Amino acid sequence: MNANQVFFFDTTLRDGEQSPGCSMTTQEKLTMAHALEDLGVDIIEAGFAMASEGDFAAIATITQAIHKPRIASLARAKKEDIEMAARALQFADRSRIHVFLASSDLHLEYKLKIGRAEALDLTGESVRLARSLAEDVEFSPEDATRSDRDFLVEMVRIAVEAGATTINMPDTVGYTTPEEYGQMFREVRERVPAIDAQGIILSSHCHDDLGLAVANSLAAIQNGARQVECTINGIGERAGNAALEEIAAALYVRGDRFGMTTNINLNQIYPTSQVLGQLITFRPSPNKAIVGDNAFAHESGIHQHGMLANPLCYEIMTPALVGVAHNHLVLGKHSGRAALRNRLEQLGFTLTREELQHTYYRFVALADRKKNIYDYDLVGLVPDHIRSNRREPVSELD
Repeated sequence: MNANQVFFFDTTLRDGEQSPGCSMTTQEKLTMAHALEDLGVDIIEAGFAMASEGDFAAIATITQAIHKPRIASLARAKKEDIEMAARALQFADRSRIHVFLASSDLHLEYKLKIGRAEALDLTGESVRLARSLAEDVEFSPEDATRSDRDFLVEMVRIAVEAGATTINMPDTVGYTTPEEYGQMFREVRERVPAIDAQGIILSSHCHDDLGLAVANSLAAIQNGARQVECTINGIGERAGNAALEEIAAALYVRGDRFGMTTNINLNQIYPTSQVLGQLITFRPSPNKAIVGDNAFAHESGIHQHGMLANPLCYEIMTPALVGVAHNHLVLGKHSGRAALRNRLEQLGFTLTREELQHTYYRFVALADRKKNIYDYDLVGLVPDHIRSNRREPVSELD
């Protein structure tokens, strides 16, 4: 295994689907799974087999249609859950049972109503059972970031001894900070030597309650995590999960900082985001990083002038890198003459400096009254004698 490779564990179909407005039918899940396969994710968590007949059916269907990524099912640390997951995964080319059990005292006392000793026993028993049914077993101490550190280390040690091949330490409620999360990974690696000795993969799983999910995931990678659990468009419980597209782009754009490789086909990021947006009830916010409508849009006159001179002035990646057709200079009240001249030339109009100045004044006055400026608005601003001599436009009018 390449020590500098980060594996992408996509949980759009499980944790992402748990978000209000994001539930999908089996056929919709299959459509999304094909998009994730094209994207190059390494593991697809296809569902929670014990949760419903629909989840079981979706997992089973995906295992028979998707062949490149490993297919995983979530399971509680319960015999019936683990056995159900194994049945759902029986036709997978490569499968993974993902077992989780709470590790924080808060969850143990109020949710599970068990003590630490019983939790440790359940950890060993459940991982051993899962390992008897699958070669690849992931264990997650739920609410790891709010757990007593000594207890967390002991739970991880027992899971590794029982046969877990991946240890995921989730920030279940989006509570931690990058420095704190990274330190947790360092400490667990140091205190459980078998992790490095046996090549156990450490994984991050972060929620965005404080808006830190991606930053925390990157901090985990810098401190030894080689798997990141994430979702397309960052969908998920409450404020969502770490966004796959943001992590992948950060690892690429800041390769100088991270020095990691992935199997993600970056030019499939935007198409995959679009597929998800068509399947669920909402699309990314316009200002969403990487895949939002405004991610490669520029309205400020200063920015537009820089973009026309050299896109690197205001873009740290090309739109094509992530599968977006092109950037977009939005004409509005903040735009300058350079962007206006550029668009008018695309529409087939060549103006003198004086004509451009006159048209620009009219444009600004219109933009102050109108939120959206369309090409037909611009044509209407051009003096009549110029319109009559218009050359063939570069593109069709909006």
